[in-house]
Amino acid sequence: MSYTPRLKQEFNDRIVGALKEEFSYTNVMQVPSLEKIVISRGVGAAVADKKLIDHAVEELTAISGQKAIATISKKDVASFKLRKGMPIGAKVTLRGERMYEFLDRLVTVALPRVRDFQGVKANGFDGRGNYNLGITEQIIFPEIDIDKVNKIAGMDITFVTSASTDKEAKSLLTELGLPFKKN
Repeated sequence: MSYTPRLKQEFNDRIVGALKEEFSYTNVMQVPSLEKIVISRGVGAAVADKKLIDHAVEELTAISGQKAIATISKKDVASFKLRKGMPIGAKVTLRGERMYEFLDRLVTVALPRVRDFQGVKANGFDGRGNYNLGITEQIIFPEIDIDKVNKIAGMDITFVTSASTDKEAKSLLTELGLPFKKN
């Protein structure tokens, strides 16, 4: 018997039918789905201290359950004392079962731990069906030990969907449990 994440099972059982009915798709394959989730974090102070990149990679690995990689700069910027090829951030791309597991933990555990949380903003869509969400503190995730954090930092979470419009993507993410603010 194989394991299927709760959200993936719910997507296959309930959400596909609901979206097919809402947008009157003729085929099940037209229903938009979540393709990947990218968690990234810029570490600007890493120009001076290289250990900050290692901390960022460790934290993203703990949060996502998958090994994160360091991102490097593409060009020289003299005003930031930045050289081409220097590590300046960390990222991890989640697909498949790990993606659904992360989304489930984000919606049920991490987001409710945000202080004065009323929902995520609905203006983070890019016009092509993708959604960007910024988190200001990494300590909302239970995997992060607050005693071992050397600096409170935020991260960006990008939800890449197969939807062609923002309306379809918002419906998909709402059905998956992402709590959008009421206007």
